Amino acid sequence: MTTNRYRKKVEAMLASADILIEGNRPWDVHVTNDDIYERVAVDGMLGVGEGYMDGWWECDQLDEMICRAFRANFHHDIRPIKYLLFTLDARLRNLQRKTRAFQVGEQHYDLGDDLFRAMLDKRMIYSCAYWKDAENLNQAQENKLDLIARKLQFEPGTKVLDIGCGWGGALNYFAEKYGIEGVGITISREQEQTAKNLCQNQAVDIRLQDYRDLNEKFDRVYSVGMFEHVGYKNYRTYMQTVYDSLKPHGLFLLHSIGDRFSTNRTDPWLTQYIFPNGMLPSSAQITTASEGLLNIEDWHNFPHDYERTLMCWYNRFEQSWDSLKEHYDERFFRMWRYYLLACAGGFRAGGNQLWQIVYSRDGVPGGYSADNIR
Repeated sequence: MTTNRYRKKVEAMLASADILIEGNRPWDVHVTNDDIYERVAVDGMLGVGEGYMDGWWECDQLDEMICRAFRANFHHDIRPIKYLLFTLDARLRNLQRKTRAFQVGEQHYDLGDDLFRAMLDKRMIYSCAYWKDAENLNQAQENKLDLIARKLQFEPGTKVLDIGCGWGGALNYFAEKYGIEGVGITISREQEQTAKNLCQNQAVDIRLQDYRDLNEKFDRVYSVGMFEHVGYKNYRTYMQTVYDSLKPHGLFLLHSIGDRFSTNRTDPWLTQYIFPNGMLPSSAQITTASEGLLNIEDWHNFPHDYERTLMCWYNRFEQSWDSLKEHYDERFFRMWRYYLLACAGGFRAGGNQLWQIVYSRDGVPGGYSADNIR
């Protein structure tokens, strides 16, 4: 009786998104373990993701199924009581405090360069590409880097800080093509070593360092795909750090996924399995954190480019699995598939934003315009 009650509840919510259980369309769901209904009802989206990892349900076109579910607010309709504890914890504690800063590096970015080399472009840029006039992932990521360089007006000798430098691909590219001198910081030991090797012939210094330990001046600062790890309790500290790191008339570019609503937490499955302590900022949270410190010069939104980027990453990951499975098990494969396709479906549904925001420290002499840059 209990299973039937849970099944009817889940079936009704899926039906509102035009998703059928045991239907014949690519986005319909096929259940292999009837316990999934109670698991979803009790654990919400955490149960949805874990159930997929455990093989309790299947879907031929997972990204489209998630897209339809998001558009129908499925993720908001299944919020069990334990979500209140999850939210309360985020309110009471600073989950992204300095003593926890390296957790995401150890759990996610240190998984193995073989995984990320197989999935990403040749420069290992792990953030949304810019697909305007691009035909493939390598070209689209290079387009994104050139877009950043134009927005920040790089010139030879420009001293640049990269907060969250990843495997060093961006700084190496900017040093090669634009002649900048750079400092990159990361909280991942694997990234630090790879980036140091990549940039060893450039005027680039790579450091294993938290952003709160910065204490020097730069002409330009940028942060690409790192702000999602900062946390709402630290947004003001982050913006103050950027301000203190910029020379007069310096520019700062923030590239981040954004949420349409202000929250203090993110999806519990993503927090548990992919990005510990992560959360997406809202536009209100960003502007409040930077108010009185930095001047907004330009705000660029291109979320659909991230859907395409994620699908490219997924396809490359899937195609590389035969070589990767020597180091990763089947449950990891299902976890990573769910991560990439669920995120792609979320962007397709219009739930997430992708922002590039250009700030100046104290204005731009003669004004700033991005009209001919994008």
